[in-house]
Amino acid sequence: MNPFVNYRRCISCRLFAPKESFWRIVRLHPSGQIQLDQGMGRAAYICPQPNCLQLARQKNRLGRALKANIPETLYESLQERIGTAKQGRPNQD
Repeated sequence: MNPFVNYRRCISCRLFAPKESFWRIVRLHPSGQIQLDQGMGRAAYICPQPNCLQLARQKNRLGRALKANIPETLYESLQERIGTAKQGRPNQD
């Protein structure tokens, strides 16, 4: 058991938590390609919440954090992930 925990901050809501609770978006070096979860390069972390994604999109927070233009397809794939996460969650009524 490793006592060291890596903490990161959400670029949208500024929540400070272990990095496992966030999605990682990476601008790969040297190609500049943007991808999710894996790769070495400049990275930004965002909560898997609809309001965080919407705020990051409106204020271009991912673009500023990664110093790159973010394609709309990335936002769409993140939105799909939010939808599938909600569908996979059991109903708590």
